[in-house]
Amino acid sequence: MDQPNNIRKAITTDVAVLASVIRKSFRDVADRFSLTPQNCPKHPSNCTAGWIESDLARGVQYFILSQDDKPVGCVGLEHPRRDLCYLERLSVLPEWRQNGFGRTLARHAMERAKADGAKKISIGIIADQTELKHWYGGLGFVNIQTQIFSHLPFEVRFMEHTIKPDTVP
Repeated sequence: MDQPNNIRKAITTDVAVLASVIRKSFRDVADRFSLTPQNCPKHPSNCTAGWIESDLARGVQYFILSQDDKPVGCVGLEHPRRDLCYLERLSVLPEWRQNGFGRTLARHAMERAKADGAKKISIGIIADQTELKHWYGGLGFVNIQTQIFSHLPFEVRFMEHTIKPDTVP
């Protein structure tokens, strides 16, 4: 598969596109783990334009990856502190998976975090999603801890990547 045509920073007029890509990309995970709007209302498979608007208002940067001018994936990058970023809602539409687009988006976000002065990037995933744990491990993320939250029907695995100033992620 050809490399994506572009990755661009999302703007406020992209909220509906972002919400749709995120919802569709996480639907299979919701189905696999029996996540519903009732038992897990904040799961990305329930993403709305309002969520994205709120994210953008608090400074989360989103990036959209397109292939042939069609949005096929996205990723969010949140900066709670200058030295720390959260990788958020990395999404690739199911029909576009297995083309390296997730890795391309993750690396783009990691490069942006590094350029912004971050020393670490953190992500939270469903702890039982072992293939995703291994995928992020391949990008240099290491397991930090797992945690149970009373409002979630699954355990969360937190992973972290240390950005080295002399290397590109």
